[in-house]
Amino acid sequence: MRKSVILSLLLALIIPFMAMARDEMKYTPQGTHFELLTLGNAKAVKLRLYDAGIAGKVIKTVNLKSAKQADGYLLWSADVKGDLKGKFYTFSVKYGGKWLAETPGVWAKAVGVNGRRGAIVDMRDTDPGDWERDRRPHIAPNDLVIYEMHHRDFSIDASSGLEHKGKFLALTEPPAIEHLLQLGVNAVHILPSFDYASVDESHLELNKYNWGYDPLNYNVPEGGYSTDPANPNARIREFKEMVQALHRVGIKVVLDVVYNHTFNIEGSNFQLTMPDEFFRKNADGTYSNGSGCGNETASEREVMRQYMIESVKYWVDEYHIDGFRFDLMGVHDIETMNAIRQALPKDIFIYGEGWSAGSCAYPNEKLGMKAHMKQMPGIAAFSDDTKPAFLAGLPGYEESIKMGIVGAISHPQVDYSKVNYSKEPWCLQPTQMISYVSCHDDMCLVDRLKASIPGITTDELIRLDLLAQTAVLTSQGVPFILSGEEMLRTKQGVHNSYESPDEINHLDWNGIERHPQVMAYYQGLIAMRHRHPAFHMGLADLVRQHLSFLPTQKCVVAFHIDGRGIKRESWNDIYVVLNANKKAVTIDVPQGPYAVVCRSGVCSERGLGSVQGGKVTVPAQSALIFHN
Repeated sequence: MRKSVILSLLLALIIPFMAMARDEMKYTPQGTHFELLTLGNAKAVKLRLYDAGIAGKVIKTVNLKSAKQADGYLLWSADVKGDLKGKFYTFSVKYGGKWLAETPGVWAKAVGVNGRRGAIVDMRDTDPGDWERDRRPHIAPNDLVIYEMHHRDFSIDASSGLEHKGKFLALTEPPAIEHLLQLGVNAVHILPSFDYASVDESHLELNKYNWGYDPLNYNVPEGGYSTDPANPNARIREFKEMVQALHRVGIKVVLDVVYNHTFNIEGSNFQLTMPDEFFRKNADGTYSNGSGCGNETASEREVMRQYMIESVKYWVDEYHIDGFRFDLMGVHDIETMNAIRQALPKDIFIYGEGWSAGSCAYPNEKLGMKAHMKQMPGIAAFSDDTKPAFLAGLPGYEESIKMGIVGAISHPQVDYSKVNYSKEPWCLQPTQMISYVSCHDDMCLVDRLKASIPGITTDELIRLDLLAQTAVLTSQGVPFILSGEEMLRTKQGVHNSYESPDEINHLDWNGIERHPQVMAYYQGLIAMRHRHPAFHMGLADLVRQHLSFLPTQKCVVAFHIDGRGIKRESWNDIYVVLNANKKAVTIDVPQGPYAVVCRSGVCSERGLGSVQGGKVTVPAQSALIFHN
């Protein structure tokens, strides 16, 4: 008797959150089951059915029935007989004497144009051929090279030669796949691809641009990237076709997720279902704005925590997603991030921005900030400790570069008191650090160099571009490249281009022909990283054991990796020298001979001559890599 009572109590605690998990609409040809979880003081819930995803009259209204749940929630449900495939629905909830606006609910899996109505679909109708055979590539975190891209940027320009411009399907086309394979990246980070609010999917001819950090429906692909936004099945199937095409060639797909805020509060599906339950408030009752977007979600509350967990699990199960990048991870609490890590398979890579955009109404010491990464094993964060000052030839930033080389772990030769931001190691393992010099929401590398070094020539710009990426791709952290950097991309100096037109954000594929040495260098460097485990050892103890720094010079960082004892490493002594000075420098190394594989803007394992050791000269503003 006692066991059954305990079981009943446990079920009572679990059921409310099980009810949130993906099942507000369950379709069968015989009938469709609808349910919605609300606050306990909800008075009524109505279901409205429509023939169209936008406009048109209600064809049926159904009153849902409630069943009391634990913790102050009500689970409302209704069964509607008949085959409703192709119809659309909304819920309306009554609190007090007021009916809230219609919403597709928080767990819509398919929607009509602009996401205001849920769509009744059979999800198996959205599976491309052989979808059941699709498998996530098995790539360890330390083996990843991540390529961040926006669907529109990547393919919109005529120079791309791609047919499906600005669409999911662009990444299924052979030229796109071939480019990624030639470059050597093995993970594509796609900017937010869930259904977001700022672009009118019914008027895509207006060419309104947005990065997508304004969530509307978290669990549905964005219609603007579909060939037919009005068809609920099209966006889902085309997203899956994109994933499938990348998986076939061994490339992982990382989804950028934005659970830290919603597009607004009033029109949020969270607010239209459970007012104020998902959002943090300040002591004075105003909404906290740690996201900088007018609100912040309350991940520490069980209802939001469970929502996040179930949402990422849904993307993994239904769409075969390989990893997640958490926007403003510093808004989320540490406990929730660890719960997400535990809920997902170990081969799902998780990383995020270890900061917020403002003060959060939650204790800072409990948030997923970069400084707290040691409390979140198995999760990575971007390293913002490096500045272009090193590339500009300004001394004093060498320790920040060294910190990046070892992956922000504790290392006896890194003086953290001289690191730009972090005054102590913040990673347990090097794979917790995302190493990068540019990403979507800042100046791209070319523009940053132009802004930092007035009057810079094209030749100097290319030298420093290649030097910067050498630091990234020889780092023990996880390397991350903004799409188009291999084409010497520019955004005309725009720092925050989230609403800039295509003229600013597009990739100019002609850059590959104009600057072939840039693409060739990136290819050679990435290939070298893949083939040599010394550059991605993966474990802090191995890095401390095998990597050591040469005496520091102004604007020079040089290190040695002892390849002996590193599994599958064929090189014994490896030297990497990063020289940001405008003149050549000399370093001392043991007598050789050594084979040179990177020098003066050329990177090739086939060899670029040799050096004998002793005193070795490193050309100005370039990297030198050699081994024996």
